[in-house]
Amino acid sequence: MDESEFKKTYEQIRELGCPYEKALLSRQCSCAMGRRFNLAEREGVFCTSWTARNDCEALLSLLREKSRFALGLANITGPIPHAKEIRLQLGGLGGLQQLVHPKAGLARVEDIHALVDLARTRFGNFDKLPFAAIVQSVSAFQGRRRRSPRKPRS
Repeated sequence: MDESEFKKTYEQIRELGCPYEKALLSRQCSCAMGRRFNLAEREGVFCTSWTARNDCEALLSLLREKSRFALGLANITGPIPHAKEIRLQLGGLGGLQQLVHPKAGLARVEDIHALVDLARTRFGNFDKLPFAAIVQSVSAFQGRRRRSPRKPRS
């Protein structure tokens, strides 16, 4: 499949693209509103609800702005590198979960939509979230360790 044709088809399928797609594709969290799809041996995630998608997008946008220093970025004008985006998404979700479910600790986020909805309900709106605590979680987040190269068989 031609790359430009792939991108065109991908964007049509992904009209309701999930803001937390990278986190979901890493399989380190899940979401009741997310649906996976495969296209030309690639996987993507779309959201089944405009409201849920807009809430997630608003939260992630604020988190991206508040976490610039923690990510080592002076300003964000476009996409950020994959590893930093994973750190932002998974670290941010972990920090948010610690705020709304302190006993859960750093457990896997089972439903991003439920977590975001609960945070919005509890704090009134996303601007009132204590981002200092969430950004600490982004800073502390460490991705998966790289696997060591396999030793050749004798």
